[in-house]
Amino acid sequence: MIREFRDLRVWQLAHELTVQIYKTSGMFPKEEMYGIVSQLRRSSSSVGANIAEGFSRGSKKEFTQFLYIAKGSLTETINHLLLAKDLGYVNEEEYLSLEERYVVLNKQISSLVLSIKKNYDA
Repeated sequence: MIREFRDLRVWQLAHELTVQIYKTSGMFPKEEMYGIVSQLRRSSSSVGANIAEGFSRGSKKEFTQFLYIAKGSLTETINHLLLAKDLGYVNEEEYLSLEERYVVLNKQISSLVLSIKKNYDA
């Protein structure tokens, strides 16, 4: 039974991705601390934060809106990861692992949006 945002599988996946982003970005050059590291960490943590906030709003319409915002933050995160890979801060294997998490999470958010809309319109 889902009682709070932490019970949502989609939030759990977002949280796991954020933790991994923090660990990975901790290995970036120190001069990137206020650049790509900061951008990556903010965008990735925003995914779970928006899922949590939307869930707590109590309205399916608002929850859906926050899920779309979470998808935007997720896309921003993968963009920053691609840049980090191209700059040599993330190796191909680590990037592919994180990209796979991105794909799964993106699908999960989309499925949740469709489920909410279907039940909302019924």
